[in-house]
Amino acid sequence: MWQDLNRDFWARFLRKFWRNFWRVRDLVGLLREEWHLFDQYWQEVSKTLTSLVDGADVLFTGVIGEEAAGNVAEGCGIPLAMLHVFPLRPNGQLVPGLPPRLARAMMRASEWLSWPMMKRLEDPQRRELGLPKSTGPSAWRVAARGSLEIQAYDEIYFPGLAEEWAKWDGQRPFVGALTLELPTETDDEVAAWIAAGTPPICFGFGSMPVDSGADTLAMISAVCTELGERALVCAGASDFSDVPHLDHVKVVSTMNYGAAFPACRAVVHHGGAGTTAAGLRAGVPTLILSTDLDQTLWGARIKRLKVGTARRLSATTQKTLLADLRTILEPEYSARAREVATQMTKPAESAAKTADLLEKLARLKRAG
Repeated sequence: MWQDLNRDFWARFLRKFWRNFWRVRDLVGLLREEWHLFDQYWQEVSKTLTSLVDGADVLFTGVIGEEAAGNVAEGCGIPLAMLHVFPLRPNGQLVPGLPPRLARAMMRASEWLSWPMMKRLEDPQRRELGLPKSTGPSAWRVAARGSLEIQAYDEIYFPGLAEEWAKWDGQRPFVGALTLELPTETDDEVAAWIAAGTPPICFGFGSMPVDSGADTLAMISAVCTELGERALVCAGASDFSDVPHLDHVKVVSTMNYGAAFPACRAVVHHGGAGTTAAGLRAGVPTLILSTDLDQTLWGARIKRLKVGTARRLSATTQKTLLADLRTILEPEYSARAREVATQMTKPAESAAKTADLLEKLARLKRAG
């Protein structure tokens, strides 16, 4: 519920913002309207969490809603664990090209500047939990309490970050991406199609639907024809139901990336954290066509690792797609991708590390 609220809130807000950004009065009204809904759901989430944590050993939360969860954990005396899929806390490695000291200062300033807005939500909740008013950003308070901030990505993305955060003495452990790699109903069909020809280029669009399935598939088909490649397309949330059948293009609604990616020549996707990790684990070059900020972040990391390239999906044309694929299909990208794959944490190992960390935190609570 909280994740859906957060996504819908910002989608509505940004859509209305760009229509009204020159009219201050309209923006004020927009903020009041959306803030009321945000406040309402914050209260509901707080009440739900409070009712569920009785007898719990650990409260485990993602990034979205971690402020509310942090207050509940503090009020109920329960250890808090958080899951971060990118370096959320101030550090000098996230923004390429910026001096580390400046990058850290900017991220810390961002936490401080956003705190007055969050304080309006936090203080009523903290009062109901019998806690004093907040005196600083939630991130600072949970760190001071010794909360566990699990970093669900590999150290190789951000060289130097593990050393920078060593002072936190195990509070920010790196476990690698947490991916389920569950089988799907199309796995046998996909495996048979891949085996029937040369390794294809895999295109995955995730949960962000493309504007036109027909136009997108026509572009993919034309580019792959010119390159002499086959295309395996995972539709995800996109509608490809009315597209013509093409011998060199296979479209499926879903697939197990963990099984399919290693059998492909390259992968093209939106740049989600889990999909990016799946591509690197598979040891194949990557092209990221991003639609939002965090996907752009992973695109920058792919380029920095020299295992692929990236651009905005909105800026992608048949010409740019052809050029980008020609780039990542060069032998040096394949060689580098295979090298990086050896440095990625295996999925089972990531899950085991995370489970061990949570069980250790629970044992400390029971012992205390």
